[in-house]
Amino acid sequence: MSMQFTLSTPEMAESAEEKVYDLIIIGSGPAGLSAAVYAGRAHLDTLVVTGNELGGQIATTSEVENYPAFPEGLKGPELAERLQKHAERFGAMVQMDNITAVDLGKRPFTLTGYSGQYRTRALIIATGASPRKLGVPGEAEFTGRGVSYCATCDGWFFQDKEVVVVGGGDSALEEAIFLTKYASKVTVIHRRDELRAGPTLQKRARENGKIDFIWDTVVDEIQGDSTVQSVKLRNVKSGETSEMATDGAFVFTGHIPNTELFAGQLAMDERGYLEADARQRTEVPGVWVAGEAGDPHFRQAITSAGMGAAAAIEAQRWLDAQEK
Repeated sequence: MSMQFTLSTPEMAESAEEKVYDLIIIGSGPAGLSAAVYAGRAHLDTLVVTGNELGGQIATTSEVENYPAFPEGLKGPELAERLQKHAERFGAMVQMDNITAVDLGKRPFTLTGYSGQYRTRALIIATGASPRKLGVPGEAEFTGRGVSYCATCDGWFFQDKEVVVVGGGDSALEEAIFLTKYASKVTVIHRRDELRAGPTLQKRARENGKIDFIWDTVVDEIQGDSTVQSVKLRNVKSGETSEMATDGAFVFTGHIPNTELFAGQLAMDERGYLEADARQRTEVPGVWVAGEAGDPHFRQAITSAGMGAAAAIEAQRWLDAQEK
């Protein structure tokens, strides 16, 4: 399904330097857009700055089967589109831009993007997380030429091909199952001897005749000519190495929070997740975090949406208190 996003254009009658929004939300995934719904309903002058991906990670997910109120499931891009339309219904504006710098030292806060500067009285950070790379020889060289981090984006190119999926969590199995729509064979390579994915996904994957598993094994190198042709494997218990022919390598080994932008301005844990209290507040008054940028535990669309709603409610109450 192709996304039918319609982007709003912030009013620039006032220059970017003069305009001050009530609330800016960085990120357009479930956390950011759910926050925008609540902010819009509260009549806050709200701008959503999309970041690199319209709709966030959910927009690259093939099937979403666990989002409440959709018992038949729906496509990730469809969910993202519905969230955006819901936010825009209540007046939130959506701007395609990527924030490259922030100044949280004084209010209004100043954000710098490719399209200019934005100023805001309050800020919700919903920047999400990015796929973790393997960091092995050949990975960067063959990215886009057989190495992928998005089965929804690239699965079509592997019709009747054999591919490997690296990882053992929910994302790895979801994408492995999706890839069986195109590939003739999908081999899941996992560094442990048991999967981390939920029981339902494990059952579906094990019962799929196109999916095989290789246990206790890591990928040490991705090899090929103009495209991927094989992967070099190593058993972590025996140390034995081998080479496996494949047409593609899909990597789903976790995510890294997209929080580098806030280094030195907001507290983070050792993994880079932003620290916040139970009400989504960071230590800087007027700044909240929602979704995977501050969630190392659940990382689900519905929990991100809830965090976004909570952050927007808190922002509205805080702004009201500032006025009083």
